[in-house]
Amino acid sequence: MKKTVTIQDISCIGKCSITVALPILSAMGIDTAVLPTTLLSTHSGFPGFYSRDLSSDFFPIINHWKERGVSFDSIYTGYLGSKIHVDYVKEFIKEFKKDDTLLIVDPAMADNGRMYSGIDPSFSSHIRKLAEEADVILPNMTEASFLLGRDLIDKEYGEEDIVSILKDLAKLGSKKVVLKGISFTKDQKHLGDIEGKIGNATYDGNTERISWHFHERINQAFCGAGDVFASSFTGALMRGFQIEEAVSISGDFVLQAIKRTMEEKDYTTLYIDFEKALPWLMERIGII
Repeated sequence: MKKTVTIQDISCIGKCSITVALPILSAMGIDTAVLPTTLLSTHSGFPGFYSRDLSSDFFPIINHWKERGVSFDSIYTGYLGSKIHVDYVKEFIKEFKKDDTLLIVDPAMADNGRMYSGIDPSFSSHIRKLAEEADVILPNMTEASFLLGRDLIDKEYGEEDIVSILKDLAKLGSKKVVLKGISFTKDQKHLGDIEGKIGNATYDGNTERISWHFHERINQAFCGAGDVFASSFTGALMRGFQIEEAVSISGDFVLQAIKRTMEEKDYTTLYIDFEKALPWLMERIGII
């Protein structure tokens, strides 16, 4: 059984970060360890949340793991939120990343044109240094803007613009890039009927191959969608799927999960009830 560790916060309410990653990866048959960086009463989409930094627990945990000879097939980072957490993760990578350990970095710091609550814009420079060491990075359009030090990439872009962004992101150091949340205002020359849809693009710096995956757009923004995507994407890679297919599986899983959430009478956009779509995911990857 493949083994991964996810390093990010744990939000007691809100279905994001570790409380999303652990059940999804476990359902996909991945032995999953967790290393929490911060304890939040709710995710940052709720006003007035309580936050407790867990930095003092970081090294006692990993020192015990070293004593036990623990190793991982992949390291998956999500929301970190502070420079010290990024620095600690880099130390963790030095200790635990071997030549065949896959490092997947979700630069979870921004969306919809702005940084998450409590994160300073300068934080992007620290995440950029972590992205330099990654095998795969998973930014959304807003995060890509911050990582590249550009003005916000709005919706008035074309296929050529996305290709340029993908290649520039790869120049940061990661040879494989997944750019999330792409939505064109009109059909593009090489992409066919994608007007009104939303999707993701993948770039492999080794082969210079670019692939696209689009699906139906839900005109509501759900908190935690990026975590649902990144977790299922990591699981798919660990199950042996190529990056393009992992993106397809993850994008479709997010859509399935949102649709099942919206079937509820009093659903909220503050989280996704992804659990209802887990059987679909498990069947899709061949577990059931």
